[in-house]
Amino acid sequence: MNLSVKDGLIYRVDAPFEAAPNYGMLCVKGRFGTDYVKHPGRVHHPLIRTNRDAGRSAPPIWREASWEEALDYVAGELVRIAQTHGGDAITSYASAKATNEDNYIFQKFMRALLGTNNVDHCARLCHAGSVTGLQLAIGSSAMSNSIAEMANLDTFIVTGSNTTETHPVIANFLKRAVRQNGAKLIVVDPRHIEMVDFATLWLRQNPGTDVAVFQAMAHVIVKEKLYDPDFIAQRTEGFDEYLESLEAYTPEWAEAVSGVPAGAIREAARIYAQANRAAIYWGMGISQSTHGTDNTLSLTNLALMCGHVGQAGTGLNPLRGQNNVQGCSDSGGLPNVYTAYQRVDDAEVQARFEQVWGTALNPRPGLTATEMVDGALTGAVRAMFIMGENPMMSEPNQNHTRHALEQLEFLVCQDIFVNETGELADVILPATSFAEKDGTFTNTDRRVQRCRAAVHPVGNSRPDWEILCDLGRRVEQRLGKQLASGFNFSHPGEIWEEMRRVTPEFWGIDYARIEREGGVHWPCPSFDHPGTPFLFAEEFPRGRGKFWEVGFGTESEQPDAEYPFNLSTGRVLYHWHGSTMTGRSRLEEIYPEATCEMHPEDAAQLELVTGDWVTVSSRRGAIQLRVLVTGRSPQGTIFIPFHFAEAAANLLTVTQLDKRAKIPDYKNTAVKVVKSAAPAGWDEGYQQPLLARGAIKDPLQVH
Repeated sequence: MNLSVKDGLIYRVDAPFEAAPNYGMLCVKGRFGTDYVKHPGRVHHPLIRTNRDAGRSAPPIWREASWEEALDYVAGELVRIAQTHGGDAITSYASAKATNEDNYIFQKFMRALLGTNNVDHCARLCHAGSVTGLQLAIGSSAMSNSIAEMANLDTFIVTGSNTTETHPVIANFLKRAVRQNGAKLIVVDPRHIEMVDFATLWLRQNPGTDVAVFQAMAHVIVKEKLYDPDFIAQRTEGFDEYLESLEAYTPEWAEAVSGVPAGAIREAARIYAQANRAAIYWGMGISQSTHGTDNTLSLTNLALMCGHVGQAGTGLNPLRGQNNVQGCSDSGGLPNVYTAYQRVDDAEVQARFEQVWGTALNPRPGLTATEMVDGALTGAVRAMFIMGENPMMSEPNQNHTRHALEQLEFLVCQDIFVNETGELADVILPATSFAEKDGTFTNTDRRVQRCRAAVHPVGNSRPDWEILCDLGRRVEQRLGKQLASGFNFSHPGEIWEEMRRVTPEFWGIDYARIEREGGVHWPCPSFDHPGTPFLFAEEFPRGRGKFWEVGFGTESEQPDAEYPFNLSTGRVLYHWHGSTMTGRSRLEEIYPEATCEMHPEDAAQLELVTGDWVTVSSRRGAIQLRVLVTGRSPQGTIFIPFHFAEAAANLLTVTQLDKRAKIPDYKNTAVKVVKSAAPAGWDEGYQQPLLARGAIKDPLQVH
């Protein structure tokens, strides 16, 4: 994307028509949501909390500080806690909005200086189920195929992804494949998303029954001998054991559980299995569940049995969200791996990093983001360093999260605004936005791309990598510990070169090549290698792809007489995560408030119409918001976007986790809905017309 600037302000954003992968297209957030860069609420100088004695529950009183004072304070506190309680008493959130170079330095700071692998980021909360399942089945957790291949798809499944709103550019490619190429699309989703209108077949399963549907499809493929025996024999293992586990998963059983007609399940299985090439795309509807790993494994089983992986136009493709959530994971922003998913408990990998960094490293995997919060409650975690994340909006059960963060000895937030988490911090370190820094981002299909500063930083803010290098040198001095490579970088390009040294997948990618080619898909092990648009043409990282037995269960919270509705949370087109950025842009005017999306029959029973106020409550909290009556959500389920602090959906959500991936279940929370009056202070004259005039409307009427 190109940013046009005049007098220091971004006045236009567009995408070059010749440049992959967008070819001129941009999401509304990219094209019209960048005015937050010069928002008056940006943090211009380091801030230090002056009323620590009042406790974190008290509103913060800030004073501006110099960078020297703020960084000395942070370095001193982190070193004190590490020396008193051990490095594992400190945890950290890396950032999917920061560059690869920012995140590499961040995890290096935590691991090489503080001696802990307690590094995680928002991927834990969106695609950890996908990552875990894909690692188990094939040994790689990235999207296997490129965005460019979508234009020539034959057949594809979209499941757990409201692609039009969460990945609108990708949605355009997928819809074009249907309209222009006659591709067959199978949508598996409880909600009537826009992609349904382009589908050959829509399987509308009951919430939480994904495994039942996909296992029944596999049952049909096996019974009708539609699988690929040569691919199975040559490229996989565990198929015979897997066959035995499928026997009970008949389409008729699945219909009783999921509500999807047995005939539709059979038809979907035949379309997918008999396709020349077929791809699967999925989003957080698959991953954000107590059985997110099993959901993913049920998809990998389908792809492996049909041989729909390892070729162009096929594959297993989790659609990643934030601009650099793929890159943050690639850069080591996870508790169990260094860059490119090299395990911290692998002795050979550890030796390579120890040689480059010049220090002994901890081989014990760190805490996940969800475990960090619990650790703060028990006292095992004493400090947190949060870069560009907002757990007070993104973690489930916000009251639980708030109580945990209030117990910390020390909390430092590095961000462009004082967000809901920053309100609890001891120190705010002001970072630059994407438009004010250089580096690289890696998009969802593993394409490493350059970003360049278009405007000067606001106030005294600094790029994340620069802050971390300055802080790293101060911690080195206090610890009397001098790393071989250290933190003496003067440009992010130098950081990328160190990343290349320790990451074989990046050996063939440098800044000059990225500039020349516009982007390179990893893995790219040498400069004469073309990059890898699609993976697994010859082998899987784990050797053979593995079939996994998958069980169907209902570990998630279920509706009952007291809480009769199921709550599913997610995104809308005009906002992103906790709205730290989009809530401070003109997009807020288009979609200014949360809504409770409810089926017409449910609304009629409660005597509700669009625009009525309701209180939605769970066993953990309650929020007030207005109703949007629509057939988009199935009967018995309400949908609430999680972007709005004034009606924070995560006050309601459960803390139940997928046992393997440690990802929360954001799609299944039992709630009740009660009609209520407008909240005190609501400006009826200003706000009521927004819903009435159609600024927020029934999506089914729009499409």
